[in-house]
Order: sequence, then C-alpha cells, then structure tokens
Amino acid sequence: MRDRLILLPGWGLGTAPLQPLADALRGLDPRLHVQIEPLPLLDSNDPADWLDELDAKLPEDTWLGGWSLGGMLAAELAARRGGRCNGLLTLASNLRFVAEPGWSAAMEASTFSAFREGCAANAPATLKRFALLCVQGAADARGLSRQLISAAPHSQAATLLAGLDVLAALDTRAALQAFVGPQLHLFAGADALVPALAAQELLALLADVEVGLIDQASHAFALERPHEIAAAIQAFLHEAGDD
Repeated sequence: MRDRLILLPGWGLGTAPLQPLADALRGLDPRLHVQIEPLPLLDSNDPADWLDELDAKLPEDTWLGGWSLGGMLAAELAARRGGRCNGLLTLASNLRFVAEPGWSAAMEASTFSAFREGCAANAPATLKRFALLCVQGAADARGLSRQLISAAPHSQAATLLAGLDVLAALDTRAALQAFVGPQLHLFAGADALVPALAAQELLALLADVEVGLIDQASHAFALERPHEIAAAIQAFLHEAGDD
C-alpha cells in the first residue's frame, strides 16, 4: 500500500490539528489515502503497550508518520516493522522530548516535571496552556490556539498523564538508526516545545535522512501552514516511491 499514509497525532489535542494537512495532501495527490489514527486511550505509561496497540490496529506496508508524540511513536513502530513499513515522516518530533546529558536539544526536565504536575492538578487548564505553547511563534497564535482547544477531545486525566509519561520515556535514536527505509523529519524554526537545534542534532546522528526546517513556524505548523508542509511531504513520498 505505497499509496497509503497513516498519521498519528500529538499529545492531548486529538486528530483535528492534522486534518488540514491531510486535506492538503489529498488535494495534491487524490490517489494518496491519508488516515489520521487517534493515539491509544491507555492508562499505561509503558511505551511498549502503546506500540502493541498501534501495531495490532494499523495496516502494514504503509507510510507511517506523526506529529510530536505521534511522530515518536511512528518512529518506534517503523523500526519494529522494518521492511513492512514503506517509510517514515515526523513533524516537530524530537528524538527525546525531555533533555538528558546525552541529548540537550530538548525540554528541561524540571520544566517537564512542572508541566506534568500541572496536568495532574488541573488537566483542562494545562491543555489550554499546552495549546498556547503549540502555537507560540505563529502569525495568528490566538486564532490557532482557539482552534486547538475547541477541537480537543475530553480525555481522562489518567490517559493524559500516561501520555506525558510515554512522551518522557521515549528515545527514538536507536529506532531511527535501525530503520533503513526512507525518512523525512520536519522541524519548526519557532517551535516553543522542540528546539530547532534538534534538526541539526538529528543530522549529526543520521546524515542520510531528509531533514527540513520550516522557518518562522510554530510547533503546530501542520495546522498553521498545511499546504507548505503537504508539499514537502508529497515531494518526499514521490521521490522515495520511485523504484
């Protein structure tokens, strides 16, 4: 199914932020089947449980992609499937979301811990704050944040917390190195959640993958500039699909 792309969304905001991108991709290539698959609704904070559910649910021999947390899960699933995955694309997805001594181009651990504590205390308020962080740096940040909040699902606090724990636990460096299929990783120049420096760090780790930086774009660049992102993805799929 080289004409099928499955996109996984990010944490907390559901599938709506990826819908304009999916529509733009279909407009560029009507033959491309784009499927936005919701993240698992699990209380488990073990990434393996999330990957097991996705692996059981999603068809094989497709392109896998995702935004932020969704891109990290897509990377792990691509590595797990190997030749049963046509290729991988990630959107504003860090290799590690939380910084550690070996990966500094990420969110400080203390900042993440405070965010998680806020989610445990007041999940709706934390989602609103998260939406504002996602669109920070966008030309119409206020309008985009309203879009994100109005379309966000009413998730249980336990599921949101589990998702944050999975986000903190994932480290996709080994998965990206193991997956031999084509890879495209797009980052946003004004991202308030994933430092633009992560693009350079990824290239230093893997020089033979496609990496792009969208200048003056926010973490929610798939919603902010869907046609530009779709054009980059379509060019990647076309080039990588040429046998």
